[in-house]
Amino acid sequence: MTRVALPDFDATGRPAGWTGVELGEPGPWTTPHSPITSRIAFAAAHVVPVVGAANVPGAPAVVDWDTTLAARHRIWSYGLGVADAMDTAQRGMGLDWATTQELVRRSAAEARSVGGRIACGAGTDQLDLAAVPDGAAGLRAVSDAYREQLDMVQAAGAQVIVMASRALARVARSADDYLVVYDDVLQHAEGPVILHWLGTMFDPALAGYWGSDDLATATDTFVELVRRHQARVDGVKVSLLDAAHERDLRRRLDALPADGGRVRVYTGDDFHYPELVAGDAEGHSDALLGVFAAIYPAASTALQAIDAGDVEGGRAVLASTQAFGRHVFEAPTFFYKTGIAFWAWLNGFQPGFQLVGGLHGGRSVPHLVDVFRLAGEAGLLLDPSLAVHRLDAFLAVNGVPR
Repeated sequence: MTRVALPDFDATGRPAGWTGVELGEPGPWTTPHSPITSRIAFAAAHVVPVVGAANVPGAPAVVDWDTTLAARHRIWSYGLGVADAMDTAQRGMGLDWATTQELVRRSAAEARSVGGRIACGAGTDQLDLAAVPDGAAGLRAVSDAYREQLDMVQAAGAQVIVMASRALARVARSADDYLVVYDDVLQHAEGPVILHWLGTMFDPALAGYWGSDDLATATDTFVELVRRHQARVDGVKVSLLDAAHERDLRRRLDALPADGGRVRVYTGDDFHYPELVAGDAEGHSDALLGVFAAIYPAASTALQAIDAGDVEGGRAVLASTQAFGRHVFEAPTFFYKTGIAFWAWLNGFQPGFQLVGGLHGGRSVPHLVDVFRLAGEAGLLLDPSLAVHRLDAFLAVNGVPR
């Protein structure tokens, strides 16, 4: 055990003393000796910028490719898949379209080199939202943008994740508009895709997605889309942080005709993943999670236990990381990438605590101190002495010296 004093803060954020805490040792995490089979699990990875580059808001991203790709290799070494070019990689929050294409191509090539599972996001973020026309012309522009990105991901050899589109949310006027665009996109897909339903807590620009702010109505449209294209849909990633809704959606998709093929639910619920992945008598969710980018050693160990028939043991391992996950993804949730990068920096997996677009400034010092504390309690600080050294440097730079 490592004992460390952490700063306290008052209600205004001013330092207010120190409290000694015991950091847990690194967890008993194990890499698998054979492929994980009980669940399909993807970790949605972030990108690491070049330390001295102008990765400021509005500037094109300058990525440290060696460090970024090394993070993906660590995930593959634990038997998980990588979900790349997703919101964790800052699509629409600092990662521009040109760099996204390079990320997809590089990550897909690295996946092939080790036989790792890879899926990448295809969206419409190459569009200038202000220039997208209204009406039918706008819907065509969105469809064309989706098709361009599908072609790029497919050519790279990665599975496609069809991401939610800010442009479509702006121009669509009804559920039918969503179905028209997605019908066209799915007909263009060469293989089964993953559909991503991203909630407004992750991206406020997606309000009213699927044509309604009413969750039940939006779900009906979503299920109808899947029903129409069941053979082209491997699964759906649901990022609504609503476990009851996810279980209900899973039941509805399981009730689709068996001859159309199974449609998986890949949980995107970074709050309730232990119960959803472990499952119950009615079934379980697979996983495509941003939190797995920071807990992949524990996630892999949990899935290995489930593979061995110890579902409750696997659930307990995942639950041991839940407080950490809930804190990293607390509101405003779209800044969760800051906590993921801070964890990576504390563990020595990137040279500086930075994100493209300056997003490392998205969380407060007290929030990040609690990221450190909760990671330590969960055994997710893999080199506690290095983590303490880096936290001390972070605190000193931010005006909280010991």
